[in-house]
Amino acid sequence: MPDLFESNKKIIEKRFPLAVKMRPRSLKEFVGQEHILGEGKLLKRAIDADRITSLILYGPPGTGKTTLAHVIANVTKAYFHEINAVVSNVQELKDAIKATKEREHSSAKKTILFIDEIHRFNKAQQDVLMPDVESGNPVLIGATTHNPFFSLVSPLISRSIVFELKKLSKENIIQILRAGLKDKERGLGNMDIKIDQKALDFLADSSDGDARIGLNALEVGAMTTKPAKDGVIDFNIEVAEESIQKKAVVYDKDEDGHYDTISAFIKSMRGSDPDAALYWLAKMLYAGEDPRFIARRIVICAAEDVGNADPQALVVANAAFQISEFVGMPEARIPLAQAVCYIACAPKSNAAYLGIDKAMKDVEENRTMEVPKHLKDASYRGAKKLGHGTGYKYAHDYEGHYVDQEYIPEKKIYYEPTDIGYEKKIREYLDKLRGKGRE
Repeated sequence: MPDLFESNKKIIEKRFPLAVKMRPRSLKEFVGQEHILGEGKLLKRAIDADRITSLILYGPPGTGKTTLAHVIANVTKAYFHEINAVVSNVQELKDAIKATKEREHSSAKKTILFIDEIHRFNKAQQDVLMPDVESGNPVLIGATTHNPFFSLVSPLISRSIVFELKKLSKENIIQILRAGLKDKERGLGNMDIKIDQKALDFLADSSDGDARIGLNALEVGAMTTKPAKDGVIDFNIEVAEESIQKKAVVYDKDEDGHYDTISAFIKSMRGSDPDAALYWLAKMLYAGEDPRFIARRIVICAAEDVGNADPQALVVANAAFQISEFVGMPEARIPLAQAVCYIACAPKSNAAYLGIDKAMKDVEENRTMEVPKHLKDASYRGAKKLGHGTGYKYAHDYEGHYVDQEYIPEKKIYYEPTDIGYEKKIREYLDKLRGKGRE
């Protein structure tokens, strides 16, 4: 007589989303995260040797944190107890730890206590874990999308090893999608699906490093597309767009679309057109460009094209860079947009940029000048005997905190401030100082 419970279990499992059904069961099936799971890496060695201690897995959604916890339990043959911190409480934690101890006494079986969204636990809840985590039973595996060094208490961090998971690469996502298409047991392998390479690339790009998004979109597209007369499901770019609810944008990250768009973006900021700059920013973000790449270009533009006409532009750009990296997408678009508008609307000067290029050319092409003796370091014993520092005039001892003296053997003018924005004040100040030097 068939086991009714087992039969019902299989029926329920068939209803699981493709992303759940295709969850790797072993390290061999696990895709990505080579920086921690590659041959010879610490985590890989610990799993293989069954020497797992408490871990905190930190990284973006869909990168394999929960999956990795399941794989570790499978490989080490440990009992797997899962808790979601969003809906859990102190009593549930205490019950789980009590069950762990009973299991250890009755069967000597180790328990992995997996806590998803562990950053949601408050200090009191985290403190409950401390004594037993320190003793090694249960083995805690916490998963979080938040930086654990900010969201978890220090004692828990000190008793755990933190591993950061990275966004999956486009190649990783494509590999996972192909596995989902091929697998006849858990995936879509029993369906006759003809997938366009453009559609596959689009799903991988649009997933933004999240395998769950890609697999779920693949499943939706395959299940809702009517087969042709020959029974083949044509999974093309239109199906991909519909299944992930996103339009395909012509933007090849390593080809013309990438370079042309970033060029237009920078030239729009330089040309003081905030509307055009925002459009190119939106196009890049929509197409899945790395916000850090965009932020670096904004910082360079602030220094090169605005310069000292508005020194605050570089401060705003750098703040946007740091904030966008901290908050991530989609919120990162806001500080990036603020910086883009500020730089586009700021007065422009490339005088500092031209100045360093002139100086670099001089160093490269002409005889290298020696540092004048009075400017040389005089802080060490014996410097005075060499005459180093002798005759140096400390600017703050003089009126206006300025004194005319030689700072370079051959007088050179590299920085020529414009009369635009704040740089006009710099120019007037330098002209005044240079006039004093001629008196």
